[in-house]
This record gives sequence, C-alpha cells and structure tokens, in this order.
Amino acid sequence: MAVTVLDDAPNLGRLYAKAALTARGRGGDLPGTHLARKGVAVDADHLAGYARVCRLPLNDVLPVTYPHMLTFPLQMALMTDRSFPLATPGLVHVRNRIEVLRAVRSDEPLDLEVWAEHFAGHRSGAVVDLRATVTAGAEEVWRSTSSYLARGAKAPEGAPEAEVAVSVGDLERVAATWRIPDDAGRRYATVSGDVNPIHLSGLTAKAFGFKRAIAHGMWVKARVLGALAGRLPDAVAVDVQFTKPLFLPSTVALATEQQDDGWDVAVRNATSGTEHLVGTVRPL
Repeated sequence: MAVTVLDDAPNLGRLYAKAALTARGRGGDLPGTHLARKGVAVDADHLAGYARVCRLPLNDVLPVTYPHMLTFPLQMALMTDRSFPLATPGLVHVRNRIEVLRAVRSDEPLDLEVWAEHFAGHRSGAVVDLRATVTAGAEEVWRSTSSYLARGAKAPEGAPEAEVAVSVGDLERVAATWRIPDDAGRRYATVSGDVNPIHLSGLTAKAFGFKRAIAHGMWVKARVLGALAGRLPDAVAVDVQFTKPLFLPSTVALATEQQDDGWDVAVRNATSGTEHLVGTVRPL
C-alpha cells in the first residue's frame, strides 16, 4: 500500500477541469494508492459558513458531515488520476455512510486518509467505493464510505454485485417541509468547493443531460441531520441512499420515524412524492 501525503488540499475547480480533459482512455482495476494529509486544522470561518448553508448548529463539535469537506478533495484527486479506471464526469453518488466514533472537537488537528476499494457490478454499470478515515491523536474518530455509480461501465470479471440500497419503513409522518431555492447548489458549492456543473445552473446541468440543476446529495444529508440536531448521540452511523435527483428549485418534505435504536428518514418531493434520499441514523 502506497501512501502519498499532500501538504495542501487539492483545488477542486482544477480537478473538475482535469476530469473533463482526462475522461477518455480509462480502464483496468482500482489503484492501490492512498492519499493523506496530516495535522489539518479546521478553519473557524469555513465551519461557520458551512453550518449556515446547511442549517446546522454551530458549536465546538464538528457536524457529522463536516469531515467530508476535508476528505472530498483528496477523493477527487484520486478519482481524477489516470490510474483510476472510471471517468469522473458522469459518476453518480448513490450511497454515503458516515460513522462518527466519538465527538470531534473543532480545535483538534486531524489526519486524513482516502482510498478506493470494492469495484462491483450494478444493473446500470459499475460501482466503486471511496473510503475516508479521520484520526485525531492516532485515534480514529470518523470514517465514511461513498459509493459512486458509473453508468454503462463494466466491473472486472468475477466482481461482486454492489449493495447500494438502504431500507427504511413507510415513513408517513412529515416532520418538515422545505422550499429549496434555485441557488442552493451554488451556495453549497461556495463552502464545499464542489463545483460540479450539474449543481450550479440549469444551463450547465443541461450539458450533462439534466433538465435543471440538482442539489448536492451531501447538502441534503446535512440538512436532514440539522433537523435532528440535539437528538443524536456522539457516536452515530448515518447511512443514506441518494435515489432520484432533487431538481432546483423544489419543495420537499422531510419524513422521519423514530425507531427503538435511532431514526429512519426520507426526503421526498412535496407534490409528486418522488424520493430523493432515504436513510437510517443509528447509535454506534
């Protein structure tokens, strides 16, 4: 296993440009490379901006989804490298599982590491998992698995079938209704650096086959957790499936159901009932 330690976070804008230029000629198996950063300090102003955009409480403990902001540029650097077998344009984030092993303070220096694994087949193509882990003082405190679908791609011979579904109950109780404005993607891109064109405007989204811009899945996940603020344990697993695109603007309904050991959640279009996200929130 080769670990490459980077001094700074990769620039996501440049990586998206690189992804467009290097999309052709991909193939082969997953690289064994791990990318890492050491002693990363959380920027207080950035954290405040993220909390504001995602409607999250701001205190001295990092939100469940915030370390994704730190690890995602490393994941993008891995995916845009020529050794990665799938072209980044067109990859669809279909599932994300985060495990917070303990409360992570915003003043703790953090070590980050990411890698790719589990190249699997899917009825629509192939799925790969991008893994991330965060440690503080040599103790793992946070980890995640982001599953990406490449439509029309083929997994290696003998690869297993991908597991991207998250099962929840009927979830009939509507806990909140949100009006999502057409600039939600641009606002989240400002704090996350995720400037994927499908999120920024109707014009750029249409170039990739979408009728309108779509919301970032991780922003929707963060909004759900914001609605559950104050009711989550310090050690928690949040596993969500991104089902259908959430087009901007939209009005959506958050449905929740408390279980004996946590919550089931769903975000649906308030008019059509189309599901955009389903997930589970469980203590570890």
